[in-house]
Amino acid sequence: MVKVTIDREGCVSCGTCEDTCPGFFQLNTDDTLSQVIEKYRAEGRPDEGDAPEDLLPCINEAAELCPVQVIQVND
Repeated sequence: MVKVTIDREGCVSCGTCEDTCPGFFQLNTDDTLSQVIEKYRAEGRPDEGDAPEDLLPCINEAAELCPVQVIQVND
């Protein structure tokens, strides 16, 4: 699987990632920052996840569209 990390401190809560790939990203209801949905979290961490192959196209698109470039997709 591909590792995805989010720099939550740099997130501006615009929601682009969640709109682009709701199967992988969501905004936290408490702090409104982007996070990986629980199903794909690495060791329960909201800022790190393991991306399944079928969601890679929308995950990559979300990373590209992020206005502050806080999403990293690492092969």
